Amino acid sequence: MMKRFALAASLVLALAACQDDQLSRGSTRHLVPIPPATMALMSTKGMSKEDPILVRAYKKESELEVWKRGSNGKYALLKTYPICRWSGQLGPKTREGDRQVPEGFYTVTPAQMNPNSAFYLSFDTGYPNAFDRSFGRNGGDIMVHGACSSRGCFAMTDQNIAEIYAIAREALGAGQRGFQFQSYPFRMTAENLAKHRLDPNIGFWKNLKEGSDTFEVSKDELRVAVGRGRYEFNVDPDTASLVAQKQRQDEQEVADLVAKGEKPIKLVYNDGDTHESFREALANVTGVSDTKLGYVSRTEGISSGPRQIALDDSGREKIEAPSTALAFASMREVPASQPESRPAESRAAVTQQTAPVAVAAAGSSSQETPFYKKMFSGVTDLFSTSSAQPVAETVQVAPAPAAKAVPQKRAQAPAKVNVAAAN
Repeated sequence: MMKRFALAASLVLALAACQDDQLSRGSTRHLVPIPPATMALMSTKGMSKEDPILVRAYKKESELEVWKRGSNGKYALLKTYPICRWSGQLGPKTREGDRQVPEGFYTVTPAQMNPNSAFYLSFDTGYPNAFDRSFGRNGGDIMVHGACSSRGCFAMTDQNIAEIYAIAREALGAGQRGFQFQSYPFRMTAENLAKHRLDPNIGFWKNLKEGSDTFEVSKDELRVAVGRGRYEFNVDPDTASLVAQKQRQDEQEVADLVAKGEKPIKLVYNDGDTHESFREALANVTGVSDTKLGYVSRTEGISSGPRQIALDDSGREKIEAPSTALAFASMREVPASQPESRPAESRAAVTQQTAPVAVAAAGSSSQETPFYKKMFSGVTDLFSTSSAQPVAETVQVAPAPAAKAVPQKRAQAPAKVNVAAAN
């Protein structure tokens, strides 16, 4: 009975909101040093563990970047980490319980670091900030934490949050009062802006891009204020001129893409997403029993990525009939002796093996290959130790029956792929 109660309690914890219940007191995992390989990387980039940091996160690409200020006084990218899970849709968080990951500019102080997190380790992003409160937005406890489960948080693997936490701990311990946390719906590229130009949030996202552009130009922490219902960025005249020049170039690139036929789209997520590396691991590996996998929330929502919906010029969903070529491509031979009035379930007799398609993440703002794309040797490389219950996800494929002698053409029923996933 006690064992069942403990199991149920652990499941409730995994499904709960991103709240830290201080269940890990007495642990020393918050004192684990920065890995030697990361220390060596800092050295090659002219950084030390005491230098200030800055964090940037991108929901669509499911990536989190850690930047450090180097000996030249400018911030440079240290490392890019894959986000294991985020929830909701693209767009800002507006209220408690909406499962949305916030977007905007936040500050993480030493008081927001939680060494006793129920989710291995964590830090509070600082939502809601002054901008959010000016719109009456509520909610809280929005974390970056371990365990691959999210209800409005950025969930990393335990191994990655341990490293990020250690890097932040050393910077804050050396005197940094708080590090900036920049959260974006996607990388602010001309292609992304062209595709999402008709989204209701585009005005807000262009305001976020002003901050992104300012950081890209200055490579310095943003000085953020709130006024007139928007973020305002205090910069010197020279930086302001360079930012304006970059914005003009980007706007021209967006216009060129639209002129060349770039279609407006909307991405609809079942409930957030995961980085492509985790989706591939979950989809392609069957019978996973390694405890390193841990609990993964709502695997059915991340197995295939978001749906891409084409929009018309007014921003409404565009209904497009399938092309003739696609219709003929879906034809197959069926026995003439079988009447077309058969039940639909018997007509859909063939299940084809379908390979999962991973959504490609946009590249990092640096030209180097992110470290996690060099480390694939199995699922155990992607996930670190977790005490939660492991999740297995398998794809079951039914064999195709042999065709009979006299065929006739008709449209094929959609293939069925059964994905077994724990909730």
